[in-house]
Amino acid sequence: MVIVSGHLIVAAEERSAYLDTCRAVVEQARQARGCLDYALSADIVDPSRINILERWTGRPDLEAFRGDGTADEQAAMIRSASVAEYEVGEIRTLT
Repeated sequence: MVIVSGHLIVAAEERSAYLDTCRAVVEQARQARGCLDYALSADIVDPSRINILERWTGRPDLEAFRGDGTADEQAAMIRSASVAEYEVGEIRTLT
């Protein structure tokens, strides 16, 4: 499994617009082969932060979906980003 996790920083007044431009991508990702979860969400504390969480069955499916990356319109709105990929070797379900 591969987990992509982190956050983006955009102007606080642009966060809602940025997330609106991501709706179709989230819908496509959730239907993509190997996608276990895909979420972009507004942070409840920082008005300029967007949290990212993706879970994929493996790197090939993630890379196939990722393609060319962020659209130019979205990239122009991002002030900074801190996102990392993690390869998971063991999973323990918490209940």
